[in-house]
Amino acid sequence: MVLSMTGFGRAEGVFEGKKLTIDIKSLNSKTFDLNIKVPIRYKEKEFDIRKLLNDKLLRGKVDCYINCENLEDSNDVNINKEIVKSYMTQLGEISPGANAIDYLQMAVRMPEAISNKTADLSDEEWNFLLKIVNEAIAKFLEFRTTEGSILQDELGKNVKNIEAKLSQVPQYEEERISVVRERYQNTLKEFENVDETRFYQEMAYYTEKLDISEEKVRLAQHLKYYLDVMENEDFNGKKLGFISQEMGREINTLGSKANHAAIQKLVVEMKDDLEKIKEQTLNVL
Repeated sequence: MVLSMTGFGRAEGVFEGKKLTIDIKSLNSKTFDLNIKVPIRYKEKEFDIRKLLNDKLLRGKVDCYINCENLEDSNDVNINKEIVKSYMTQLGEISPGANAIDYLQMAVRMPEAISNKTADLSDEEWNFLLKIVNEAIAKFLEFRTTEGSILQDELGKNVKNIEAKLSQVPQYEEERISVVRERYQNTLKEFENVDETRFYQEMAYYTEKLDISEEKVRLAQHLKYYLDVMENEDFNGKKLGFISQEMGREINTLGSKANHAAIQKLVVEMKDDLEKIKEQTLNVL
């Protein structure tokens, strides 16, 4: 089953006058790359949240934003008056010419001049935050599943397109060899005293070099394997990427051996479908 690496999930809740909002979104990436913003109040739990996201999301460039909004009219700001007075006194000693307002404006910007009166994080609040994070993750994974279903349909369609074009190749093969044989025979007529036995040996050699039977078989196997992995294995993005590379090698070899306009046209069309597969596979988890 295909899961998309991109996704989005949001969950909200209110705990004791504080509204918590969790947003999780991701883009494709070769590894798990997490950018998380946590309010100072929950900073001590950042590691636990990171581990949870890592375990559940597995891969992708993930942004997680946790916002805490105070809904009640409460003053959580504390001005440390003694510290501010001390700053103002020392500033006055350094620069006696300024007035008190100037000293005050500078003093409140100093370290520890203003602090937040926040209670310790309780187990109940932490469990509530954890619940909201898990809800956001569940919605995020649901988004990934929905997008993955659409992605799987598109991938399957492009693989079937390559299969259809590959099935058209055999009709041109006999004509392809005949054209090569005729070209060599015409060349032979231009020379005298040519050993025909040697000529036909060379002809057999080049015909064998132009044979594309193995490439057709291998490409057909890769296409079948791609569909099998896509439909029956989880977290298959990397594996599908490797298979698509093998498909590309066989298609390129078909093109280099083709020596036939119609086959080369089919090869170009197969390459177009393969590029779509590679691009879409980058977004598979």
